[in-house]
Amino acid sequence: MSPIRVLLVDDHTLFRKGLAELLEQRGAIRIAGIAGNGDDALQLLRKTEADVIITDLNMPPHGGLALLREVRASGWRGPVLVLTVSDAEEDLASAMSAGAQGYLLKDMEPDDVVDAVQRAVRGETVVAPAMTLKLVHLLQSGSQPPKVDALQQLTAREREILNYLAQGLSNKAIARVLDISHDTVKLHVRHILAKLNLTSRVEAAVFAVEQKASQSGRSR
Repeated sequence: MSPIRVLLVDDHTLFRKGLAELLEQRGAIRIAGIAGNGDDALQLLRKTEADVIITDLNMPPHGGLALLREVRASGWRGPVLVLTVSDAEEDLASAMSAGAQGYLLKDMEPDDVVDAVQRAVRGETVVAPAMTLKLVHLLQSGSQPPKVDALQQLTAREREILNYLAQGLSNKAIARVLDISHDTVKLHVRHILAKLNLTSRVEAAVFAVEQKASQSGRSR
């Protein structure tokens, strides 16, 4: 499989160079270009064959949201992932509304960033585990009614893991809590998504929260 080509945009030189080295060390990613602002990024996008854009949110002179809008207006349809220090729900909402396919935090482990990039290329919406509940809150108003019977398809362990997904825990954190391997958690998550006919962890978290709300409403 060919490496995923990433255009990296961040105004902090040390951070973007360090992140570029870390990502390329994983082997699954190649840095197609590096820019310090949105204007340079747009120029690079016309010259490179990037598969994914990773951009900071707060950059002079116009910021990551302006870059997002310009990228979408240009007709580029690849995934754009925001990588930022901000865990504010309003920033998450603005980024997703502007066309971001993911919202990651700069304190994430490099392997988790790589995993998020790979999932985004497969078409998933990806967010940092700490942002999952905030995205669930944003999505709930427009979500479909919960599939009441679908939960019965899951094993007790799968329902347990689904609840942890709804709390925003990463696979590694779930593995530590349950004292099982990271690979075992990944396998359970794949089974959960397949049984519920969902495509991403975010959809699974929304489903779990809706189930709890539905059950709470029936118990009153």
